[in-house]
Amino acid sequence: MHELAIAESIIKTVLDEAEKRNLARIKKIAVRVGALTDIVPDALQFGFEAASADTELAATRLEIKTIPVTGKCKSCGNEFNIEEHIFICPFCESFDIEITSGDELDIEYIEADDRSD
Repeated sequence: MHELAIAESIIKTVLDEAEKRNLARIKKIAVRVGALTDIVPDALQFGFEAASADTELAATRLEIKTIPVTGKCKSCGNEFNIEEHIFICPFCESFDIEITSGDELDIEYIEADDRSD
């Protein structure tokens, strides 16, 4: 289950950032997960809850946003959603497709209290 390793990486990154920015309680972490990453959101949520249980992030809410796969046809220039991993332009049937979203895995934002508050 690679979701546990990803959850541990998110926790480390957030704790490092909280220390750098002098943040107090972390309320929420929002992550963007592209549909092409093969990450199962429920497994990531479970991994985060398990890995953060004995940390200062135990009460932190993890918000997972699933990003659909989209592409742009290099032949006709149209942009479209890619359904069921069919990488063919629905407008001109070209296979010359550029993936424009769906492979993301990043922390979008952290919601926290400042230590000065």
